[in-house]
Amino acid sequence: MNNLSTDFFKNGVLDLIDEKSLRDRLASGEKLRIKFGVDPTRPDIHLGHAVVLWKLKALQDAGHTIIFLIGDYTTKIGDPSGVNTTRPILSDSEIKVNADTYFEQVGKILDIDKTEIRYNSEWFADLSFAEILQITAKFTVSSILERDDFQKRLSGNTEIGLHELLYPVMQAYDSVMLRADIEVGGSDQRFNILAGRSYQKKTGQKPQDIMIFKLLVGTDGKIKMSKSKDNYIAITESADNMFGKIMSIPDSALMEYFELAANYGEAKLLEIKKRLDGENPKEIKMLLATEIVTIYHGDAAAKAAKDEFTRVFSNREVSANVIEVSLSGKEYLPIDLIVALDTTVSRSDARRLVEQGGLKIDSVKITALDETIKLAVGTIVQIGKLRVYKIR
Repeated sequence: MNNLSTDFFKNGVLDLIDEKSLRDRLASGEKLRIKFGVDPTRPDIHLGHAVVLWKLKALQDAGHTIIFLIGDYTTKIGDPSGVNTTRPILSDSEIKVNADTYFEQVGKILDIDKTEIRYNSEWFADLSFAEILQITAKFTVSSILERDDFQKRLSGNTEIGLHELLYPVMQAYDSVMLRADIEVGGSDQRFNILAGRSYQKKTGQKPQDIMIFKLLVGTDGKIKMSKSKDNYIAITESADNMFGKIMSIPDSALMEYFELAANYGEAKLLEIKKRLDGENPKEIKMLLATEIVTIYHGDAAAKAAKDEFTRVFSNREVSANVIEVSLSGKEYLPIDLIVALDTTVSRSDARRLVEQGGLKIDSVKITALDETIKLAVGTIVQIGKLRVYKIR
């Protein structure tokens, strides 16, 4: 059952808790229950989630049971990890719509027929207030407030909703109800996952071991990939969109994407690092985009996406098809940019174009009306299917 490679424990892994226990369990031949929870705050599963999903795929192939937990009840609170304000509470209908999209997406990586799909509403929906009090009695306010997110908000005189303090409690209770042997998650989930380990001890269960993974930076190259920040690449995006978004990431994020999104092991990462010392980063980025698109769409689609990107965005080939405009260094809101480039478009039509995904900057779809777009020399702006502009 233990068919895991050396790279499995290195590539993308930030921490193992308790490492000896974890390795012993995985080597024992025992069929383990491995928990991964996702809150359906948005309908898309992105490349950041996939870092963990590919590890789960390896564990599933090794014979272990993967529990994909949809946090339809924890979503009502909103994970306070990495935020400085209380999240808006989603309605039941919004949560259901988002959750219903997850199965097909997860199935691109995991074998759904062998995956245990659970919802934490299974146990939270029927708890009485007396039972909730019994659960919370196992935790202290001081231990919950130790988490960095809460400390920062307290020091900054930013309010913390009482319900937010219950989020790690609920995630810990999930582990007890699922009798998890291992829980996996990103580094932003460390506090919550450790809470599960602690709570299991207090209820007499063997505490879950933990795998903590690195967080994939978003397409902005600044903060973690996040649905709420709209800097993500969904695993179900079209091959063309996925290719274009990857080509838009900063050069500084290349090594991280090769490791976490292209699943490169230690030896191949070393090769890429050497190539970056002498080659044009654009060529290496083309390789990265091709590798990632191949993972989710196959060889043929990846080649077609590469050819299309080259045709539209190559400096040698776009001159005959693209209108060149002198707007370098200027900043625009999406509607203002469309109107500036094409005076025949009304502001109401421009708004509809943005809302319908008809505006792309360097192949990246812009849908937020309040997003500031800074134009640089060489930026490609596409409006609809036929109008393409190159900034000079």
